[in-house]
Amino acid sequence: MEQGPILSPHILIFPGPGQGHVNSILKLAELLCLAGFKITFINFQDIHERLVRHTDVEARFSKYYGFQFKTIPGCQAEDPRPVDWVRKLLQEMEVKSKPIFKKMMHCISACSFWTFFSIPDVVAAHQLPIKEIRQCQALIINTFEELEGPILSQIRIRYPKIYTIGPLHEHLKTKLRSIEKQESYSSSNSLWEVDRTCITWLDNQPSQSVLYVSFGSITIMTREQLMEFWHGLVNSKKKFLWVIRPESVINQDGDNLGEIPEQLQEGEKEKGYIVKWAPQEEVLAHKAIGGFLTHSGWNSTLESMEAGVPMICWPYFGDQQVNSRFVSEVWKLGLDMKDVCDRGVVEKMVNDLMVDKREEFVKSTARMAELARKSVSEGGSSSSCLNRLIADIRLMNMKAYSSDTYKDNLS
Repeated sequence: MEQGPILSPHILIFPGPGQGHVNSILKLAELLCLAGFKITFINFQDIHERLVRHTDVEARFSKYYGFQFKTIPGCQAEDPRPVDWVRKLLQEMEVKSKPIFKKMMHCISACSFWTFFSIPDVVAAHQLPIKEIRQCQALIINTFEELEGPILSQIRIRYPKIYTIGPLHEHLKTKLRSIEKQESYSSSNSLWEVDRTCITWLDNQPSQSVLYVSFGSITIMTREQLMEFWHGLVNSKKKFLWVIRPESVINQDGDNLGEIPEQLQEGEKEKGYIVKWAPQEEVLAHKAIGGFLTHSGWNSTLESMEAGVPMICWPYFGDQQVNSRFVSEVWKLGLDMKDVCDRGVVEKMVNDLMVDKREEFVKSTARMAELARKSVSEGGSSSSCLNRLIADIRLMNMKAYSSDTYKDNLS
């Protein structure tokens, strides 16, 4: 019997229900679309609605043949144990289709992954999807060999098949420039409305004069902590662009304060600029930005690295403590504030980063930015890993198809 054409691999992608996960996994999805794969992107209903409301994501992905969004009705992203539901979904799907390639895409650094894996109590409590990771045939990690080589070597002792394809945001931009001759890429994957007036404000600031302040999409702080940061920033006498989500500030009882305190609103025009959400990749790439006060989320860390911007780290939870330690002590890309929130410390660290120790940080961040960009260029480590991932998926798809065809011929 003549064998028909082999169908393109069909990839199911399901991100965690958070801004950082959705953002990076959408970039992975687009990289796989560019390879000609069919993608089904599953999301929680409320997350998908926010994504569609604030971005052009549906129009952007409509150009890729076989791409489709699917949503899960009746599931809340706030479910503290969504992993259990995902496992059930995959079990139900296996009745209808046999998966040929089980992968886990990690949105944390390799150093954090290895740290968490080495904490038995955390793994045993099922708080992290690591205990059953041996069921995965491979790991995809948003990092690059030149950044975390020694850690990756340790992970490979237990899990030999690892694809390091980061920084994903720069990898996608590089591919689009190469394949579609698209020079700029400014599309958003934001779950919040982006305030682009901050770009206009930055356009009027001197080169490397502004400190960008953002603590990500999950971090919350008390009003007292907010004011300590405010006084520290103002006392540093440096201009700043500060992202403050309305729901990110709470009172002593844990209730949301809602609006930004009036004192900050009155003083922002003179001292800096405050927005509810910003186009972060574009901000970090702006010539006016000279530093980044960050929560040390992995996406933010990679974006700052690639842009060559030194960091002050104020980690909140999860992998962020490990990331901030590596930023300050291992990679020498900035300063670690740890869990301290004091106006005097903020003022000193801002001046250290922007003035007193700037020269040493500029050298290290410039070197790291060059390594990051080389990794996603043709022949670079991450580019080669992505090509290997694509080839492996195609090979597995071909083997699965050949096996099914052989069984059909026998029957």
